[in-house]
Amino acid sequence: MAMKYLASLGRGFIYCMARKGVTGAQTDFSEQLNQYLVLCRQATELPLALGFGVKEKSDVEFLKGKADIAVIGSETLRIFEKDGIDDVWAFMKSLR
Repeated sequence: MAMKYLASLGRGFIYCMARKGVTGAQTDFSEQLNQYLVLCRQATELPLALGFGVKEKSDVEFLKGKADIAVIGSETLRIFEKDGIDDVWAFMKSLR
């Protein structure tokens, strides 16, 4: 079990990638992703952080009960570069 071995080396949390590819692209939040998170959860007791394609409230809603942390990197940077820090705060609040 490669996942369990890798998880045994983790500290703090386990970062799970929602898909293969480059950051910022479209991610399919589907049953396949749900099954992947079930496998990740079985491999560790550490919190699961999921990133790569998380960019809106519906994505965060999908992850509730499946992952412990939603990593929203590219979308946050895009908003910061386009509109500034105040809009980043507003964006983060909108995800709740």
